[in-house]
Amino acid sequence: MKVAPSILSADFGRLNEEIKAICEGGCDFIHVDVMDGHFVPNHTIGPVVVSAVAKAATKPLDIHLMVQNNTFFVELFAPFKPEYISFHIEEEKHPHRLIQKIRSYGIKPAITLNPHTPPSAIEYLLEDLDMVLLMSVNPGFGGQKFIPSVLQKAKELKAMIEAKGLKTLIEVDGGVNAENVRELEKAGVDIVVAGNYVFSASSYKEAIESLK
Repeated sequence: MKVAPSILSADFGRLNEEIKAICEGGCDFIHVDVMDGHFVPNHTIGPVVVSAVAKAATKPLDIHLMVQNNTFFVELFAPFKPEYISFHIEEEKHPHRLIQKIRSYGIKPAITLNPHTPPSAIEYLLEDLDMVLLMSVNPGFGGQKFIPSVLQKAKELKAMIEAKGLKTLIEVDGGVNAENVRELEKAGVDIVVAGNYVFSASSYKEAIESLK
């Protein structure tokens, strides 16, 4: 299992130290939640903060867009060369075009599904994706409880991926901890996002290892 701590739960007063600590603690990616206050009722970080994160990081960035104008934000964050940029299928009228745009920057494209959105919504896009992010909470805020139905959703998505002979990764974000990570692994999940679980721990390294 690969682990991507979400900096939404980090102490932004000492963000440089927080980024270095999770990298040294063995994380695989740094999950960056970008919210515009429109698609979700919260407003988080912009390019100035992400630039600081990218400079401090020794692990690749995983940028999750929770926004209305996806193309604008892709262009805004592409210069930081994240490993992934994911956008919500619920908010994109031209997903295939946007996937191509993300890939043109040398970045791996990913699509995010809200808890109510079925995997079938992206069946005809799977061949073009490197990753699918399944939300296991309603997007917009950290510290929410895990929605168990994502386990069945992950199994369905995994079966769809394997039936097509693809290597598309599955990531899950929301309420992940050491108690449910084993079930997520059994369901076929490759990467877990964990914000509150990691950053509220006394040892980031031990928290990350417990998920792995």
